[in-house]
Amino acid sequence: MNNFNYKGVGVALITPFNADGSVDFGALGRMMDSVIDGGVDYIVALGTTAETPAIVQDEREAIARYIKSLNNNRVPLVIGIGGNCTKEVIDAIVRFDLRGFDAVLSVAPYYNRPSQEGIYQHYKAISQASPLPIILYNVPSRTGVNITAETTLRLAHLPNIIGIKEASGNMEQIRTILREKPEDFFVLSGDDALTLDIMDEGGLGVISVAANSFPKSFCRMIHAQLAGNKAEARAIESKLMPSMKMLFEEGNPTGVKTALYAKGLIQPFLRLPMVFGSESLVDRLRVAVAENE
Repeated sequence: MNNFNYKGVGVALITPFNADGSVDFGALGRMMDSVIDGGVDYIVALGTTAETPAIVQDEREAIARYIKSLNNNRVPLVIGIGGNCTKEVIDAIVRFDLRGFDAVLSVAPYYNRPSQEGIYQHYKAISQASPLPIILYNVPSRTGVNITAETTLRLAHLPNIIGIKEASGNMEQIRTILREKPEDFFVLSGDDALTLDIMDEGGLGVISVAANSFPKSFCRMIHAQLAGNKAEARAIESKLMPSMKMLFEEGNPTGVKTALYAKGLIQPFLRLPMVFGSESLVDRLRVAVAENE
């Protein structure tokens, strides 16, 4: 797995729960089989879509162990470890058993709203402490701070930082990164709806929410784009787009979990403060799932 280049589809895997709030490991296993059989190129465990902010450390370690065990080297694995306290992030990286994982996806420090220099020093410190390469994650709609193109390019020259998941929605910023980055630094879309646009500019692929719900269709779209079949990719995108937008109407992972419940893969539970989707969303996503798989 060490030579994996992060092209294609990474899925930001959800965490299923039981009615009592405990992790539903049986459903987690079904989810892994579903996305791998659907064609994803790698799995991202314990990202935002996994409701990780509402999962305690012991549970995170149990989830990571389970995913590694059930994966059994079928696809590469990335693990999400990030936060707004640099020391806690470093402590978590040092404490975690990272064997079986290929990289760490680390979200920009949130809420504190650090300066660009603060963001740079945060990532520099965790990259120096991590035994695995770091993928930056820029998602200002959630964190309250944007990693600018200038800061990304500065970080791209650090030896243990290998790429970025870009979910700023700012295509000019993304184009600047793609135009000026080192050759071995990659850019992934963090926004399903913009993925083909970003790939048209030189991005390698996506870490996707929608690939949980529609793995076969979504992977066909991205793999067609990688193969140069852009018309086919855009045709699939046109069909998928209304359903992808539906996934975010009531927040993430509310939408994707609602779709997965409609597919019969998981139970209808999230951890507060997240709640399950409305009856209307369930009904519409049940139709969307049938149309796109």
